[in-house]
Amino acid sequence: MPMTRRDEAAQTSEAVELRVPADPAYLAVVRTATAGLAARIDLTLDDIEDLRIAVDEACALLLDGRAHPGVSLRTRFRVGPNRLDVVIHGPCEISPQRSSFAWSVLKALVGGVETGRDVDGNWIRLTHIGGRAER
Repeated sequence: MPMTRRDEAAQTSEAVELRVPADPAYLAVVRTATAGLAARIDLTLDDIEDLRIAVDEACALLLDGRAHPGVSLRTRFRVGPNRLDVVIHGPCEISPQRSSFAWSVLKALVGGVETGRDVDGNWIRLTHIGGRAER
């Protein structure tokens, strides 16, 4: 059976970048992009919702619950075969605490969670591996 265009896309890694104002009012845009990209790797509806919640929580942590006028919240998605990596850079000055309740929520929702700081500020990486093919 010949490969469809969707099958071919699922075999390669693609990157998508999204930049929105660093304001909680724009988190719906990031959540929607997350859901759309997660659907490309055939995640279940429950997995897609878990990712949406995790991305929302990570963004909230990196915004410290408030708007940062003139600053962007940057999200980079890497979509690969049965894998979605989401790296979010935010303006929060304090790194997310791995012992916090929010961190526990992130770990429960996605397969992998990392955080760090670079010249652009703090970041959180969320990784979800799996799809219907593996279930």
